[in-house]
Amino acid sequence: MKVVKLDTQEAPNKWWAAQDARIRNYANSTRYSDSQRVTAERMKLALELVYCAKGIYIAYGKKGISIKVDRGVVVRRKDLKLLEDDWNRTGIVKKVSNQGVIYRLNVA
Repeated sequence: MKVVKLDTQEAPNKWWAAQDARIRNYANSTRYSDSQRVTAERMKLALELVYCAKGIYIAYGKKGISIKVDRGVVVRRKDLKLLEDDWNRTGIVKKVSNQGVIYRLNVA
């Protein structure tokens, strides 16, 4: 699977960043079909089985959907490898940063 290393900075005002993300997420979610949203939900459920994380979130962007694993620790490596091999065939990209892991579906 293609892995990209990100150098991200935390937001100085976390409350405002969370509000902005929530509003933007809802607005962008209307751009995607039901099947695309279901695919993202299925990926989130699968990631909850293989990671122990602070949280796993779906983020709808203008050009794609991201599933973010916040400070996750892999608990089922073999299952994660199988998932990532399958997702690699469909063009999903894995991005790693200090804050966690992001799986990106480019659908635009």
